[in-house]
Amino acid sequence: MIFYNKTMKNIHVDVYTDGACSGNPGIGGWGFVLLYGAHKKEGSGFEKDTTNNRMELMAVIKALEQLKMPCDVTLYSDSAYVVNAFLQNWVVAWEMNDWKNASKQAVKNVDLWQRVLYFTQIHKITWVKVKGHADNEYNNRCDKLATSAIAKAKVSV
Repeated sequence: MIFYNKTMKNIHVDVYTDGACSGNPGIGGWGFVLLYGAHKKEGSGFEKDTTNNRMELMAVIKALEQLKMPCDVTLYSDSAYVVNAFLQNWVVAWEMNDWKNASKQAVKNVDLWQRVLYFTQIHKITWVKVKGHADNEYNNRCDKLATSAIAKAKVSV
């Protein structure tokens, strides 16, 4: 799906993401919902040996990969790990400290954080933390996509 408009104004896209894991580490799934005007796109997938945090990040990456041109994005996630990394500038500090956290430990999932950072250079992203497993229709849909991907993975194992 290509997101564009003829007037070339900034395009706004709402993105909802979620990741899940059966065991941690274990089989993991991710899901996203993109909303642009009347358009809606969903996606999901799985990895056989992963963690919940990796799946949360992968959901963000897979969603942002769908955008074919720079957009204004409001990204909703129930992952404090993902959202707080940007709202509290953890990612900036990690990058400045050669991917070490405040305790001088190596930051986990650097490969995925770097991929997310790539998209922050293309899109203007506003990060919003939502309550998981609550009354947010699209967050619940992302959870269903992620857990369904896990179920599919278990059948294929």
